[in-house]
Amino acid sequence: MTKRTGAFILGGLLVALLLAGVVSNFASAHPDGLDSSLRQGCTFDADDNITGGSCPAQQSRDHELADSPLADYGVRGIDNSYLSTGLSGVLGVLLTFAIGGGLFWLVRRRSTDGVDAGRVPTDGDAAGSGRVSADGVGAGAGRTSTDVPE
Repeated sequence: MTKRTGAFILGGLLVALLLAGVVSNFASAHPDGLDSSLRQGCTFDADDNITGGSCPAQQSRDHELADSPLADYGVRGIDNSYLSTGLSGVLGVLLTFAIGGGLFWLVRRRSTDGVDAGRVPTDGDAAGSGRVSADGVGAGAGRTSTDVPE
């Protein structure tokens, strides 16, 4: 990886961490379009409980992972909602980055001759370096079967 690519990835990670840790606290607490459409036809009290009517939201139930450490956009055990939401976002970004980076590392192109597969050979590589193999023939990419002494 070049310095420029590394700086780009690090910059993107820092922006994602900033957005997840700080800006996520300013997200709307009001229901989105899907929630709003599921609530149409029902009446709700001040605690957001259904008090009457008929709507698809009456069929809702808790998710199997509702008791997980990062459920409901927060970290369980942290009472400060701003800190809990920000920390949950940061942990989510780091976890996603680690999984994505690990998968990219696993599926990266690998070279069989010891040279990076994604890198273009230059004059300073084995082909132009003047290095000689054990059989006395110059090593490198330009070598063919006719170059090998018999």
